[in-house]
Amino acid sequence: MKDRIALIGMRGVGKTTVGRLLAARLGWRFVDTDDLVEARHRSTIAEIIARHGEPAFRKTEIDVLLEALGQDRAVIATGGGCVEDAQAREALRATFTVWLSASVDVLHSRIAGSGRPPLTPLQPEAELAALLARRMAWYMECSRLMVSSAGITPEVVCDVLEQSWRVFQNHDLR
Repeated sequence: MKDRIALIGMRGVGKTTVGRLLAARLGWRFVDTDDLVEARHRSTIAEIIARHGEPAFRKTEIDVLLEALGQDRAVIATGGGCVEDAQAREALRATFTVWLSASVDVLHSRIAGSGRPPLTPLQPEAELAALLARRMAWYMECSRLMVSSAGITPEVVCDVLEQSWRVFQNHDLR
């Protein structure tokens, strides 16, 4: 198994913040798949979805995720919806994948005003609840560990992840 850690979870859960910290601590590279999608399209995610639709965005999201998971010594912050793809789930199961979680209320407060477009006609909190309900089983299926990022600092989450990696990197805890 390559030395890599993938972070999955809903938008706003802290994958990018925690991922940057963890990569710095481990001396690894940090990869944010949202950044890779935007670089590939030379547009923001909101613009990609507006111009090309969500399916085009999701296809690129999975392409860059699979490329990122091929890297060694990397912490990878994934897009929240990547677990909806079977090929992505298979690749994540073969990686030390951690599900960062938080309640819908916490997620909503963190992403309010982010500029990311809604994916459904629902109100923001209802959309988050529906997406989390749809994705929860996939997050569980893909991850070896679940850590709540609610009510604790990113540094503490990073402490947990670093210690878990050092102790359990060769174990499947599912």
